[in-house]
Amino acid sequence: MSPFRRKTRKNTSDEERGVFASPLFSFGGSSYPISQTAASWSEGEPIANDFTAYVHHAYQSVGPVFSCVLARQLILSEARFAFRRFEHGQPGELFGTSALSILEQPWPNGTTGELLARMEQDASLAGNCYLVRRGDRIQRLRPDWVTIVAGSSSDADVADLDVNVLGYLLHPRGDRSAVPLVFTVDEVAHYSPIPDPLAAFRGMSWLTPVLREIQADTAATVHKWKFFENGATPNIVLSSDQTLNQEQAEVMKQRFDTRVGGIDGAYSTVVLGSGVNLQPVGHSFEQMNFKATQGAGETRIAAAAGVPPVIAGFSEGLESATYSNYAQARRRFADGTIRPLWRMAAASLAKLVDVPTGAQLWYDDSDIAFLREDTKDAAEIRNTQALAVQTLISSGFDPDAVIAAVTAGDFSRLAGAHVTSQPQPLGDHKAPIA
Repeated sequence: MSPFRRKTRKNTSDEERGVFASPLFSFGGSSYPISQTAASWSEGEPIANDFTAYVHHAYQSVGPVFSCVLARQLILSEARFAFRRFEHGQPGELFGTSALSILEQPWPNGTTGELLARMEQDASLAGNCYLVRRGDRIQRLRPDWVTIVAGSSSDADVADLDVNVLGYLLHPRGDRSAVPLVFTVDEVAHYSPIPDPLAAFRGMSWLTPVLREIQADTAATVHKWKFFENGATPNIVLSSDQTLNQEQAEVMKQRFDTRVGGIDGAYSTVVLGSGVNLQPVGHSFEQMNFKATQGAGETRIAAAAGVPPVIAGFSEGLESATYSNYAQARRRFADGTIRPLWRMAAASLAKLVDVPTGAQLWYDDSDIAFLREDTKDAAEIRNTQALAVQTLISSGFDPDAVIAAVTAGDFSRLAGAHVTSQPQPLGDHKAPIA
């Protein structure tokens, strides 16, 4: 356990700023408390949005939001992690070691897919995912219980220029008045795909820009339910040729609602007394083009999530979907959303894994069904590369140099590798002519 992660007593003078003092922290060759005044500066960055509200009122209550997060989760969770060699600044082959076991089983009965799904869920709903390694397991820190501690060793006038993350505070059960657990920067894998423009180190949920669309979709769903609940007709106005007092009007309304109101009374025959008139007001779903109205909101939510509407199963996407443009949408989703998220997830998790020298933590997407078309394209690329290798070897270049150059896409590596002026038959790899 890190000596830095010990319980600390809150400095009451810093209580309003959310900064905690006591343990010394080494930064820039100097040691100083987390909370400083005058010569150095520090502050906390609590989560920007209301994580609980996003969970209850968006993810668990709004179908389009759940569909977008689910689409991202299901594809992201398909990947496996591996190490990737780097040679001459170029990526090479994938390989594995026992160091990857922490990602293959991040907690008891946990899997790589569940780890990636949790990372996506936190990033979508809170903008941030925090993970720490505790022995042979990975522990998720609930994002709205975490505060990023940032600070500078410079004087107050230039503190904003060299501010850095000093550590992370975990507030037990979200109680910021309780003594927090403190984690160093090296202990926390912080995954935040979308940076918050108003914070130095915090991420932002993709839900934030489309809150109005989410509220509108909720209102439309409630409106649809009320339409059916109140008889599957537009609003009804009852009028009488006679002058009615307030009590008489209420009695007439109550009798009408009792007989034909609600779903059970829908399509019932209405019998009105003499002098009573019935007039529908408002618009039906068809008149107000309800499907297009709600569908446009779903499309904007999908755009913020980076999920093509046809992938999420939204009506606007399905109406224009064909086998051809579905393939284009799938490619857009894979290349424009999923692969960047895999790259950032691997870079974040590398802090929790013993990465071999000369390699990096990467993802292996070779057996993902959703990317089979990409596999076909990759096979065509390899076929083109094989033809290039054949041509270059037949032209007298050293076979090993040819393979390295073609694989890296860097033909400058062939400089000085021309071993003979006589063409060689393919497969006749003789020693270079002296």
